[in-house]
Amino acid sequence: MSSEQSSIFDSIILLYLIFFLSLIGSICISPHLHIASHSRGGARERESMGPELYIFLLYTLKTALFVSFGSFVTSLTTAFLPLWKTMNSDLNEVENWFSGLWLTCLYTDEKGIQCKAYDSVLGLPMDLQISRVLVLISIGTGGFALLTAFVGLEGVEMCVRKPDVKRGLLIFSGVMTWVSGLTTLAPVSIVAYTTVVDFWDEGFPDVMPRWECGEAMFSGWFGGLGQVIGGSLFFVAVCMGDHDLQRLKVSVGPELRRGTKNYLKTEVL
Repeated sequence: MSSEQSSIFDSIILLYLIFFLSLIGSICISPHLHIASHSRGGARERESMGPELYIFLLYTLKTALFVSFGSFVTSLTTAFLPLWKTMNSDLNEVENWFSGLWLTCLYTDEKGIQCKAYDSVLGLPMDLQISRVLVLISIGTGGFALLTAFVGLEGVEMCVRKPDVKRGLLIFSGVMTWVSGLTTLAPVSIVAYTTVVDFWDEGFPDVMPRWECGEAMFSGWFGGLGQVIGGSLFFVAVCMGDHDLQRLKVSVGPELRRGTKNYLKTEVL
């Protein structure tokens, strides 16, 4: 692995560690800040749920948001890195080839890294064409999911204040985060499959250099899996709120019916 290739991959790992450290810091520092700044609908939910369950719900929502955000940035970085495939020739060890969805790069000790975009989109292999489309879908759905999730968070009174609408936004954000994660995992898996098949193709001479899986594929798998986990956490938070509201209705319902009967009986007498 060349020094430039290693430094790029190390920067990806460092970036993702920063996101998780910010996640842990936000969870440990600011739970009471979110509880103190809620709308009237959020205050009613806090009173009905209880402080312990409500704080746990806030933790789940913030964890889902930060995991989705960090995974989205990782997937976004993976999409534009020219490290999807690597090739190193045994005959000429000073040349290292790197290939991505948009660029092909050549590294030499004398000139460093030189990158060039593909000449024609239609001339690309089918796996790269499909991967490009899926990656663009992943970026669009992931960014839109983060925006809707932020608006749907408790304590955020931007545009939407009704709890039912916020619940719908969180469900929609979870679905979009899932779609973004799956459309990140799919192109990485497709390119990895074709790379492995071509590597073990017996039709190529043994002395001919072959493409191998690059580091960007592993960061893509990591980012896509993180988005799937983040979307699942949004669903968990919504199910927690629905379960507690259903429990509240069941516990309060009989008392309200008994009170209504006594009131009607007194009215008749």
